[in-house]
Amino acid sequence: MSKVNITPLADRVLVEPAPAEEKTASGLYIPDTAKEKPQKGIVIAAGTGKKDEPITVKVGDTVLYGKYAGTEITVEGKDYLIMRESDIFAIV
Repeated sequence: MSKVNITPLADRVLVEPAPAEEKTASGLYIPDTAKEKPQKGIVIAAGTGKKDEPITVKVGDTVLYGKYAGTEITVEGKDYLIMRESDIFAIV
């Protein structure tokens, strides 16, 4: 897990996406153009929540989120997603 000097505001969460699958279950390698966007990642930082809605995820949680959730950002050469907590479906 990375340490980043970013503090999300309110109900936003910074997520480090899991790496995309390199091979299929049968052992075939997947080319970069055909790789699916990951829908799982690790929470790197979380905001404090809203007054009436506290944040339920915490740093280090592995979460599932929507395929097109969040905004991609690059910090110090690493890719992250910043999204609202409501875009997260589950903690695994």
